[in-house]
Amino acid sequence: MSKLTHFDEQGQAHMVDVGAKDHSHRVAITSGHIRMEPGTLRLIEAGGHKKGDVLGIARVAGIMAAKKTSDLIPLCHPLALTRIAIDFTIDRDDNRIHCRAQVETRGQTGVEMEALCATQVALLTIYDMCKAVDRGMVISEVRLEEKSGGTSGHWKRGDD
Repeated sequence: MSKLTHFDEQGQAHMVDVGAKDHSHRVAITSGHIRMEPGTLRLIEAGGHKKGDVLGIARVAGIMAAKKTSDLIPLCHPLALTRIAIDFTIDRDDNRIHCRAQVETRGQTGVEMEALCATQVALLTIYDMCKAVDRGMVISEVRLEEKSGGTSGHWKRGDD
């Protein structure tokens, strides 16, 4: 088993030194979903929410979250992100909205945390905008789907 990289030999937390690593194109793709009442989903789809375009605002929130990840997660490096894409898919059969985030950079460390943060905050924004009509919404299965770049290379989640 690999060791935890955010601790030194004395067990103290530290920011990993990535200075000697090569720059490479790095990509992370994450996903998650929010389940809700059918009426809440219809309200979002119809654009009838009094607060505005729920998915448009959630998309912008996810983008902003990716850009601010190092401010939220203490040992994350600030990164120059080159691309952030947030996509939503409506699943009427299960009353869910699926979120997929893709974050990219050319740098010395990966963008998994930025993509995970983007997905989570996009889904939290949907919750925030719709909680007045549906407090029982559930955010689930926020996870890394795929990453590439760097010395660890390409990783893709297998079928669960």
